[in-house]
Amino acid sequence: MLNSELSLKYLIKESPIKENKSPLLILLHGFGSNEEDLFSFSSYLPNKYTIISLRAPFKLPMQGYAWYSINFDEEMNKFNNHTQAEESINLILKFINQISSKYNIDNNNVSLLGFSQGTILSYALALNYPKKFKSIIGFSGYIDNQMINLKSNELYNNLNFYLSHGTEDPVIPFDWSIKSTKLLDDLKINYCFKEFKSGHTISAENFFDFKNWFSRI
Repeated sequence: MLNSELSLKYLIKESPIKENKSPLLILLHGFGSNEEDLFSFSSYLPNKYTIISLRAPFKLPMQGYAWYSINFDEEMNKFNNHTQAEESINLILKFINQISSKYNIDNNNVSLLGFSQGTILSYALALNYPKKFKSIIGFSGYIDNQMINLKSNELYNNLNFYLSHGTEDPVIPFDWSIKSTKLLDDLKINYCFKEFKSGHTISAENFFDFKNWFSRI
């Protein structure tokens, strides 16, 4: 059931393990989708996690939502609305504070999983606020340099990334992901990067590879 009492609307699957505070996994959907898109993952992931799928704040046609709008110039060059992206980042940070007091969640063990635009936002959240997050899972996304404000390198030691991208992606070029991993190398961030022969999607092979990685961390 959709919850709407906090700063963002969300779906939640609480951990059935009540002895201790549970780690939190937040799901961030892509442009034009909604909170139901990634929530199906929750049934296949470790029970120790409380899993929350957020709905982005900006409404689009056909029941879709976005973390920020995408604009095009006369030559069809694409531009992200960074003002809206910053607003979404602040809403997510506010939501994490709210949800930590509402549910039995370990505020020191918060991970993000994003697809496409949700991955771009996950990168920004982790690199701007590295002490707040543990693991970042990013499907088919990249680092938007205008969304990040890097801190000193030692703050990134706790982060752990799983990243993947389809080599035949027509929406976000595969090479953009490769360029993003070079920044992670520079920051000495631990990451796993996988490529799959697929388009702008999460293939079954990709999902099960991520699932195996996630079960080991």
